[in-house]
Amino acid sequence: MGTRKLTRNLRPTMSLDIQCEQLSDSRWTELLPLIQQYEVVRLDDCGLTEARCKDISSAVQANPSLTELSLRTNKLGDAGVHLVLQGLQSPTCKIQKLSLQNCCLTEAGCGVLPSMLHSVPTLRELHLNDNPLGDTGLQLLCEGLLHPQCHLEKLQLEYCNLTATSCGPLASVLRAKQDFKELMVSNNDIGEAGVRVLCQGLADSTCPLETLKLENCGLTPANCKDLCGIVASKASLRELDLGSNKLGDAGIAELCPGLLSPSSQLKTLWLWECDITAAGCRDLCRVLRAKESLKELSLAGNALGDEGARLLCESLLAPRCRLESLWVKSCSLTAACCRHFSAMLAHNRCLLELQVSSNKLGDAGIQELCQGLGQPGSTLRVLWLGDCDVSNSGCSSLASLLLANRSLRELDLSNNCLGDPGLLQLLQTLEQPGCALEQLVLYDIYWTQALEDRLRALEESKPGLRLIS
Repeated sequence: MGTRKLTRNLRPTMSLDIQCEQLSDSRWTELLPLIQQYEVVRLDDCGLTEARCKDISSAVQANPSLTELSLRTNKLGDAGVHLVLQGLQSPTCKIQKLSLQNCCLTEAGCGVLPSMLHSVPTLRELHLNDNPLGDTGLQLLCEGLLHPQCHLEKLQLEYCNLTATSCGPLASVLRAKQDFKELMVSNNDIGEAGVRVLCQGLADSTCPLETLKLENCGLTPANCKDLCGIVASKASLRELDLGSNKLGDAGIAELCPGLLSPSSQLKTLWLWECDITAAGCRDLCRVLRAKESLKELSLAGNALGDEGARLLCESLLAPRCRLESLWVKSCSLTAACCRHFSAMLAHNRCLLELQVSSNKLGDAGIQELCQGLGQPGSTLRVLWLGDCDVSNSGCSSLASLLLANRSLRELDLSNNCLGDPGLLQLLQTLEQPGCALEQLVLYDIYWTQALEDRLRALEESKPGLRLIS
């Protein structure tokens, strides 16, 4: 179902935001004048093809106010993208952000990129994710990025069929462009050699890089030594995403000295599915205890076990730890670790979000968690307990918690063995005026029509509560 959002600001400008709507000819005729006027135009997944691109080209060429254009997930093809980019090369164009993610742009269509990049000096952000550019297309892109008139700061190239061959040109861009802030190349097979070349480019650059995403890029433990130097030298770096790479405990040991560097101000660290065990967790805990800047940590999909959970919980109680979000989904945790989480949650005043789904905690483990969360002063706002072997019996502890806890706003119980008896206990608590919960997620849980009627009645009586199933 399509949505259209018009946003009025203090200035007399508006944004057009349409998603997932197949646009008929009459609807398209209605929208064209708006595309010529609005500062922000987003037409994502609207069934657009090359046939509409001539109209889009003319509309953006006639719109000197346009600062953002998003045409994500439309089958524009090389010819369609060419038409759109021609329109943006108008002398009056002031676009700052362009998203052509998943638009069927191939390396054959990248020839237009260099001229566009040096013809539009206002462009600061370019999203080309999910297009099979290949190394040849990337080379053409970098030719444009290296032009003196190009001032791009943020570049997204995830799922673009890149290999290590692309890393040399990208490294040259990093060396040359002193304002570069964001590079996303996740889900490309650039491998150990390619990452080393990228890191060398970053080491040689004075750019104030803030975000580096290298998820599922074939990194090895050897790359962590290169990354250690980058983290230590780039005080501007705030987010580092290395998920789905076989770094292992040895790689984490190489990375942590950089994270512990006094100059490192990293805020977000994603290490999901990196073959980390409790041994690697021990090294990361040194970082947690020392770095107040670290706010978000994902270790999902690593076999940390209960010992790893214990180490994390102890570190979260350290005076200098300011972590706000912890993801330990699918980490081989059991009910045995829940007493450590309970003690941590009872005293920690910084953690706002805890993702522990897909761990066999069971009703006993949930009861332990609830005891900690039920203590006065608990600050946790979001708790994921999906697929944690919770049964109807565990709902008693959760129902009591929801009345006692004043901070919890979102709870996910998806894919647990719950039925009407357990859900009824939760429902009775949710009906109470003192229950502060705002969102309850119940995917893959089944109940009777009678309970369904009560749930919908509850949503009507409490507009601030969302039940998602």
